Amino acid sequence: MAVSQEPTLAATEFLDHTSAAVRAFVAEVLPAADVFAGEGADPDPDRARRNAVALYYAVRDSIPYEVYGADLTRAGLSASGVLGHGFGFCVHKSALYAAAVRAVGVPSRVYYGDVRNHLASPRLRELVGGDIFRFHSLAVVRLDGRWTKATPVFNKMLCKLYGIKPLEFDGRADSMYHPYDEQNRRHMEFLHVHGEFDDVPYDLVYQGIKAAHPRLFAGSHTTTPGSLAAEAAGAAL
Repeated sequence: MAVSQEPTLAATEFLDHTSAAVRAFVAEVLPAADVFAGEGADPDPDRARRNAVALYYAVRDSIPYEVYGADLTRAGLSASGVLGHGFGFCVHKSALYAAAVRAVGVPSRVYYGDVRNHLASPRLRELVGGDIFRFHSLAVVRLDGRWTKATPVFNKMLCKLYGIKPLEFDGRADSMYHPYDEQNRRHMEFLHVHGEFDDVPYDLVYQGIKAAHPRLFAGSHTTTPGSLAAEAAGAAL
């Protein structure tokens, strides 16, 4: 797997792609013969795209999206920490994806913005304080010489429970909006962009989420217990 000092490929505190946990995750998703193992960016654009797409779906669907009980410590927001917990919300899953693609020579950054109509239950909307969620996160990857946005966040099963179309990714077009649900009703829009970063800007993200959504927290760095899937199932009864 690639190790580089380039900022968008380097192993960092949060995008720790040289850790045993991230290496094992990538190895499980990708066949060894198709993994770029050199220095720097993968020079084969088709292979880079295939690997970026495969890792997108692995992060999207094998790591459950869960706002409740989430760890927002520094360790909890690292890619290896996300794998250790086995779940997380957008800030966790985007960091994991950004780390995973760096492991196979695909440059990446993490991206943050404020959104309206974030996937939420009535209870979560109450805890968040409305329909605006601060510091929604996704990843940006460089494929074929251009930066493309990818959001491997809302897993397929959760989208089904909430009647939302899952976001797909082909490595060519941006994948960042859930603009409409399955009934063609508007679901999400971006209101403000905080920027793209070579590593998770921890203080900005953690303090920003906690200041905007204090009721979401059960402890200093842990969100309140619950289950988005259970809330969706209960609402359907």
